[in-house]
Amino acid sequence: MPNATDGADIWALVKNCKPLDENSMYCNVIQADHFSDTCVVAELDGEVVGWISGHMIPTKNELFVWQVAVSPKARGLGLGKLMLLELIERDACDGATHLKTTITESNAASWALFRGFARAIGGTLDDAPHFQRHAHFDGRHPTEHLVSVSLPDGKEAARAA
Repeated sequence: MPNATDGADIWALVKNCKPLDENSMYCNVIQADHFSDTCVVAELDGEVVGWISGHMIPTKNELFVWQVAVSPKARGLGLGKLMLLELIERDACDGATHLKTTITESNAASWALFRGFARAIGGTLDDAPHFQRHAHFDGRHPTEHLVSVSLPDGKEAARAA
């Protein structure tokens, strides 16, 4: 679990993981501090090389994953999927029936990660355009597809992993 002192390192990691949108460093500090139960930080030799920001969607049994960042130093190790598996096993995510995220059509790495994650846990993956380029982003950002992965019950998730 991250803590507030990880915020600057998380910010630097996200900045180096294109095409992820950069947030302010303060945003990453707040995420690591206020949402540590639903965020993941991974370190390699004391350096932050992985990050997931997420939160439970208020009034729903759904976990929303905002960003997944993996440093070039840690790519190819399956770290993204390992962090997602760790996250869904957390007490804070008990009761989540679905993992939700948004992905642009062109982000092949994210599509591969979430499709592989869904297969690994025996879940289904559905998607549909959600945040539209013109309606939501004033034409400045591509449409984001809302991706939904069904999550197995806790014991089934542990066996699937």
